[in-house]
Amino acid sequence: MTDEVIKAENLTKIFNKSLVAVDHINFSVREGEIFGFLGPNGAGKTTTINMLITVLKPTEGRASVLGFDVVKQANEVRKVIGVVPQEYTADEDLTGYENIILCADLYGIPRDIAKKRALELLELVELTEFRDKRVETYSGGMRRRLELACGLINRPKVLFLDEPTLGLDVQTRAATWEYIRRLKKEYGMTIFMTTHYLEEADALCDRIAIIDHGKIIVTGSPSELKDSLGGDVITITIKENADVTDIIRSVENVKEVRKENGSYRIKAAKGEATAPLIIEALRRKGFTVTRLSLTEPTLNEVYLEYTGRAIRDTEESKEAFRMHRITLRRARAG
Repeated sequence: MTDEVIKAENLTKIFNKSLVAVDHINFSVREGEIFGFLGPNGAGKTTTINMLITVLKPTEGRASVLGFDVVKQANEVRKVIGVVPQEYTADEDLTGYENIILCADLYGIPRDIAKKRALELLELVELTEFRDKRVETYSGGMRRRLELACGLINRPKVLFLDEPTLGLDVQTRAATWEYIRRLKKEYGMTIFMTTHYLEEADALCDRIAIIDHGKIIVTGSPSELKDSLGGDVITITIKENADVTDIIRSVENVKEVRKENGSYRIKAAKGEATAPLIIEALRRKGFTVTRLSLTEPTLNEVYLEYTGRAIRDTEESKEAFRMHRITLRRARAG
């Protein structure tokens, strides 16, 4: 049995016969990993999720979840997935507990089982003391946690999270990250998430696909993507007036050395481990390092390298911007 839980082949979505939202993308998600789509609003992230969860039919290509074709076996797909959409969907006139029970009813889960699961999920997302409060009284962070609980009521094998922390403050975002990590660790859940937050993708995802204008630009783990830039940058200055380029180049994991204005700019894999090795190699040859700095590549630099611009500089479509504003307003309510 393959460990590919989600697989997409030439997956494409064209709206109105002209707007290409998703353009012949290919990717797979492995069992038990957190896989992230990283890109700006309007890049095709939500459209991809909507095809995978059977809300939209692909224009071309195919996709499967746990071996079930998203078009031909849509009902089977829906049985094994959970979804936490970008927009808040909970009924504000109902309590948190009632919302979870309502979701259970939609899945056809027997009421006695649903009640037990609802209480377990409320505890998981730390909403037990607010179970009988109407959702209209919830803060943005509480609503997001409730959405997460609703998405877990059917004990899904695959969980889809669309911009899970959009509009949340830094502290609440970090707490949400912890819930997501727990789902992977305690339940071995496979998670497909979208985000335009670089730090979120870096902190949570085992692998990331950078998507821009409906196309996947590059895929890899956060460390692989950063390493693709050539490694960490180490800058050193030595006391002596000598050329030590060859000595530095001989150190393991050093990829490139350039002498610039009396200092040495070094590209190296695993910079934190390599820097002491460079110092020791120079010391053995009688040289003294007087200054050293280490800069690690960031995902923002990766995004800039592969797309030609920073993620914050990308423009949103009017529709994406409208939905973004609605979600932010709801997140800040309460």
